[in-house]
Amino acid sequence: MELLWKAHMRVQVIRLVCALLLVTLLSSEVAESRKAKTVSTSFEYKAINCRAHSASLTDFGGVGDGKTSNTKAFQSAISHLSQYASKGGAQLYVPAGKWLTGSFSLFSHFTLYLNKDAVLLASQDISEWPVIEPLPSYGRGRDAPAGRYTSLIFGANLTDVIVTGDNGTIDGQGAFWWQQFHKKKLKYTRPYLIELMFSDKIQISNLTLLNSPSWNVHPVYSSNIIVKGLTIIAPVPSPNTDGINPERTYQVKL
Repeated sequence: MELLWKAHMRVQVIRLVCALLLVTLLSSEVAESRKAKTVSTSFEYKAINCRAHSASLTDFGGVGDGKTSNTKAFQSAISHLSQYASKGGAQLYVPAGKWLTGSFSLFSHFTLYLNKDAVLLASQDISEWPVIEPLPSYGRGRDAPAGRYTSLIFGANLTDVIVTGDNGTIDGQGAFWWQQFHKKKLKYTRPYLIELMFSDKIQISNLTLLNSPSWNVHPVYSSNIIVKGLTIIAPVPSPNTDGINPERTYQVKL
């Protein structure tokens, strides 16, 4: 009887230890789950609601017919909205339509928001693509020794910038640039679709990127970058149409 009692007690002790271990593990998982959830939600915010001021591209003469150049409309809109950078920030809304444009630059505390039926069409008029110096870490262009064409959506030394939408589209119309590259006719390096330099707190999300002249998204010398919800499409033979190329950046979430 004594032996049976001791065996019974050993079983009870083992069951108790197992139960305690299980409770500990479950508590740990719940804590980790809560912690992960807290980290995740810190990255989530709706760009459509986070600016004090807003305007539509059509307010500045934008024409979404796929033929009219909207480079000046973008530049005028952004220049006007930049006055609100320190007053709650500003948002430029791009409505449904096909908006032909050359390169334009952003400012701090700014959101560019594309309607789901909005398409930015990159201009094939080279005069609408200013030339800038090669990246300091490169020392020369990637396609040619000289400078490089400014990216379609560009910014430098910025804080708190969002490029997003309801899965709107940015079409780089890259075939023109790819032909120039293959024929070795480029004097300067091809532009990217989106490039932000020396910047902090950047979000690029919920967009479709098509046929970039070269790289699609290029954050460089920057920090605290979020890139998510992108659909990136280009033909297999297209040269150097990399999707997302962060360089010399830190705190990047893809």
